[in-house]
Amino acid sequence: MEDSLKNTLKIQNLPTEDRPREKLERLGASTLSNAELLAILIGSGTPKESAVSLMQRIMNDCKNSLNTLGKMGIEELQSYAGIGFAKAMTILAACELGKRRQAEGVVEREQFDSAMKIYRFMHTKMQDLDVEQARILLLNRSLKLIAEKQISHGGITETSIDVRIILKEALLKNATAIVLCHNHPSNQTQPSREDDKITESLKKACDCMRIHFLDHIIVTDGYYYSYREEGRVL
Repeated sequence: MEDSLKNTLKIQNLPTEDRPREKLERLGASTLSNAELLAILIGSGTPKESAVSLMQRIMNDCKNSLNTLGKMGIEELQSYAGIGFAKAMTILAACELGKRRQAEGVVEREQFDSAMKIYRFMHTKMQDLDVEQARILLLNRSLKLIAEKQISHGGITETSIDVRIILKEALLKNATAIVLCHNHPSNQTQPSREDDKITESLKKACDCMRIHFLDHIIVTDGYYYSYREEGRVL
């Protein structure tokens, strides 16, 4: 009977929808309670109490205040069965990270509304490459960066770019605009015939998916080529 009770108290024996890791993956971190998020950090509870239940009890003693939790000392946290030195340190480290994030404030993301801004951003990442590399900038409606991703890494004179991979990344990130960037190690800004073909293919694909293909920028060490500025992407 006691062994049966112990098993029911383990997180892995909870219904899937009640397990904090699975819940976070399925619904997002914002849907989890403070206790559930902390349970993920400590990983396990005791034979008689799940990690979620243990953290619920501690948070109840803190009146569900993370600020109060962060003020607890290591010895105070260790007074709870199931919280050893390592778990106490993990909890306090998480609270400190929360304080530091709050102190930093909101960092305004740059708006990529010009080829020059895009070039300056990408030049620092691509100026020393000795082979061609292609990257995409995934943007929101305000043309602010959601994510930047490398999509190919090739040879000295060319790199393979798969339009399907670009669209997949855009859809996964809910991007409404895309910028394609690649470098020319030769330092020649003029596009090749293959550059023209991939630009045309990506533009058509984006139009079909109702994603704004903002520009294709060729990056060299000193200047750039913009299909939009040249009137070749509208």
